Amino acid sequence: MAFCSWQGAEHYKDHFKPGVYVCSECGYELFSSRAKYEHSSPWPAFTEPIHKNSLKKVPEVGRPFALKVSCGKCGNGLGHEFKEDREDGGSRF
Repeated sequence: MAFCSWQGAEHYKDHFKPGVYVCSECGYELFSSRAKYEHSSPWPAFTEPIHKNSLKKVPEVGRPFALKVSCGKCGNGLGHEFKEDREDGGSRF
């Protein structure tokens, strides 16, 4: 299944079948369905990437608890990592 970025309808927000979410531009593996969880945001939410190099992250000016996130292979924009945003204190992608 392809990762559906914020630019269109979010087909995978409420999708919880087993699988791997990949970059819609290059097909690189981003997240496992095992790392997906329900969240109040309008986008799919994940606890961690599938590989250490699945994502590139850069600080976003003016948002100390958010990082801009892109595909680790092609640089396709994916949204943000929100630090300490989960109940357990972990990050949300």
